[in-house]
Amino acid sequence: MAEEKQHTGASWEILALPDEYPEPHQEDRAEISGEAGEDVCAAPEASTKDQPVKGSPNLLQMLKAAESRWTPQGPGRDGAETSEAGTGELIAEALKTDMPRQFTEQKQEFNKRPTKTGHRSLSRSISQSSTDSYSSVCSDSSENESSPKDKLQKTTKGLSDFCIKNIKRADFGRRQIEIAQQEMPALMILRMRAGGEKPLAGARVVGCTHIIAQTAVLIETLAALGAQCRWAACNIFSTQNAVAAALAEGGISVFAWRGESEDDFWWCIDRCVSAASWQPNMLLDDGGDLTYWVYNKYPSVIKKVKGIVEESITGIYRLYQLSKAGKLCVPAMNINDSVTKQKFDNLYCCKESILDGLKRTTDVMFGGKQVVVCGYGEVGKGCCAALRALAAVVYVTEVDPICALQACMDGFRVIKLTEMVRQVDMVITCTGNKNVVGREHLDMMKNGCIVCNMGHSNTEIDLASLQTAELKWERVRPQVDHVIWPNGKRITMLAKGRLLNLSCSTVPSFILSITATAQALALIELYNAPEGRYKQDVYLLPKKMDEYVANLHLPTFDAHLTDLTEDQAKYLGISKNGPFKPNYYK
Repeated sequence: MAEEKQHTGASWEILALPDEYPEPHQEDRAEISGEAGEDVCAAPEASTKDQPVKGSPNLLQMLKAAESRWTPQGPGRDGAETSEAGTGELIAEALKTDMPRQFTEQKQEFNKRPTKTGHRSLSRSISQSSTDSYSSVCSDSSENESSPKDKLQKTTKGLSDFCIKNIKRADFGRRQIEIAQQEMPALMILRMRAGGEKPLAGARVVGCTHIIAQTAVLIETLAALGAQCRWAACNIFSTQNAVAAALAEGGISVFAWRGESEDDFWWCIDRCVSAASWQPNMLLDDGGDLTYWVYNKYPSVIKKVKGIVEESITGIYRLYQLSKAGKLCVPAMNINDSVTKQKFDNLYCCKESILDGLKRTTDVMFGGKQVVVCGYGEVGKGCCAALRALAAVVYVTEVDPICALQACMDGFRVIKLTEMVRQVDMVITCTGNKNVVGREHLDMMKNGCIVCNMGHSNTEIDLASLQTAELKWERVRPQVDHVIWPNGKRITMLAKGRLLNLSCSTVPSFILSITATAQALALIELYNAPEGRYKQDVYLLPKKMDEYVANLHLPTFDAHLTDLTEDQAKYLGISKNGPFKPNYYK
């Protein structure tokens, strides 16, 4: 990898911080929090008469309240009407519901199932319930698996320059985006403060990122700042179809759907780049696939691009390789190594989402499980911390002695994968490299071992070695496959080796707000930079921007920064207003 150069812009105009933090409307608060209502799940009266129940006064009051709910309307025991003013609509609904009768009907329906397969059906229904919330947002299981490439769709405004699964789901996707907006304050502030200036007016941005509610907020922010956008997905399993529909309905040309084939994946990217009478001048990439495609198929287009913004370690490796070979012909901004990306997105996002993805797909209990985490960068650190918090026994593999020493001092045992692979229950890759888990490791794993990836690309696990005649793949549920060996041994492969959290669960909106804001500022900087400020090389995000991104998120926590005195700033040799860290600080 080429030596990392610490270039920064010659200047950066400080955007004024908001005088006050915008509060959500009262209507929004009501939608999010809801109103507290009566408990409609209490036991019916009959259950309290069968046998005495010892309980606290609170429990007795609850039982008494439950008894009154199942009593027909009319005078109560004390002569009062049960439907007094102030009882509320929820209780009225509960009175209309004959829950004992419903339960009886459900029991009869269950008893109709064949006794031979009854246990299997119950087990399947319980397993499936654990993924219902995920499926409703992400998997779109109600839709067929056919490609929408040949299906002509139009928005309500007549736009047809898009290719998604189902435009009719736009309303549902819009609600998902609105929820994400509540947790992405910095982007909303950017819209409010810079929307009138349109700093991206004239920018034609092609993006290749995950298409989820959080990135939709970023895309619509870029549009609000004046950019024209065309978008494809960087992962074939992470696209939320309803969100893609909402973007298309909002006027964004989106080419993505969940479950794309490899051919579909490249077709979507090509449709974004090769639009008639439209040529991109900015690229926003996540993984380097868009950059790779434009460089190899449209060399004339890449020469007219003003800048590339890349957020993943995989894509950054590719950019540095181009730079070292002298083939990088446009400036590129390295978001992955910005402080706000490394210390927040890579660490906290993975820390909060790794368990969610594993739970939704496997229903696994973590206490006492032996887990190997391959890689102890910021992603690996977050995964290890989350797993240890639930009493898993965690081992770490590393090639970097500095990261290995950090793992040791954090209390993890550093091993080679071959030393423990026969006995561990899970193997999680977090390196950004290729073939970290090879066929020799997979052959040695014990029956039932779970294998997954938290890095960007599916190259970390050698999946090609598993596509052989003697191995059988069996789909268990969405994003979960059993790979079965001839002797009956099976391992559980999640998301076919692709990014677990975005393929199998959701991620915290607030964390993605930090990275998305850095991406937006990087695009603004590269697009508006005077000629000569940035040469054909890879640049780190200027520290002033990094600190500004963090500053925009502090009001959420009602945090108050301490101001340096002039004497203190002089003593440290820095400006009173920052940046407070040198450009090489990571």
